[in-house]
Amino acid sequence: MTSYAVGVDLGGTNLRIAAVDETGKMLEKVTLSTGVAKGRQVVVDDLVRAICEVREKCKGFGELRGIGAGVPGLIDAETERVVKSPNLPGWEEFDVKGDIERRLGTTVILENDANVAALGEKWMGAGRGVESLCMYTLGTGVGGGLIFGGKLWRGWNGMAAELGHCNVEPEGHPCPCGSRGCLEQYASATAMVRMAKEALAAGAVSEMSQAQELTSLAVYECAQRGDAAARQVFEQVGRALGRAIADMINAINLPLFVIGGGAASAWDAFAPSMMDEVRKRSYIYAFTVGEDGKGMRGRTRVTRIVKARLADAGLIGAARLALM
Repeated sequence: MTSYAVGVDLGGTNLRIAAVDETGKMLEKVTLSTGVAKGRQVVVDDLVRAICEVREKCKGFGELRGIGAGVPGLIDAETERVVKSPNLPGWEEFDVKGDIERRLGTTVILENDANVAALGEKWMGAGRGVESLCMYTLGTGVGGGLIFGGKLWRGWNGMAAELGHCNVEPEGHPCPCGSRGCLEQYASATAMVRMAKEALAAGAVSEMSQAQELTSLAVYECAQRGDAAARQVFEQVGRALGRAIADMINAINLPLFVIGGGAASAWDAFAPSMMDEVRKRSYIYAFTVGEDGKGMRGRTRVTRIVKARLADAGLIGAARLALM
């Protein structure tokens, strides 16, 4: 008999639940509004009901192996609880794992959302066939995930790969984490909107000023139409990402870097400046990879930097946690 797992992608806005079988095929999917403002117990109640709905629909697919849940924020490896999550206020030290396990009678594995996205890309996306990779997720913030030798690298206390809080601009824009100049302040969807507003406030002549609501998508659409100020925003995004990736290449020299998340849909707008910055700042990359992306001097081991392939990497990766 085959088996399946349930993956949960718990965000500050949306709650997504999916059943995924052992081959990576998605069997069922449910999307709800998270309703964080109503309190954590309301969210968990909704989550449990949705999982029960998915389980009922998957009765003919075999045994439920467990539930994997991706959550934004820091997860303590010892307590298996959320330590800090800006998108889930009031969830600190809440035993959501134990609560769900008691109510559903199955194993729950809690993990950082960017980590599970990296696992999803490794299993069924851009990372298939690669044993080690680094992933950046560009959304409301910037998350990161590291996979070494086919396994998630969680670090000493389970909080590794907070790549959005690596510095790319000394004494740059303040970050809610308490530092300044973090990658998150230059490469997230939130940062794109902030930089666009800063450009308009500085007097830039741009069609961005005509947008009914200035979102990262609106900025991207303006850039696509050739708007100079909007294009400058994405050049800043690319340079920030390039600096961060170059440092990682110099430090750990992985074969693959994957850029995912909703804001990665603007790939064509920020990738040129990103790749230019990587080449300038990583002598390892510049020495081994030609302008065509192929190895120089006959080398076959080169670093690739690619866009994520999966729209549901977080869901698939979360389910994978319970199938491993």
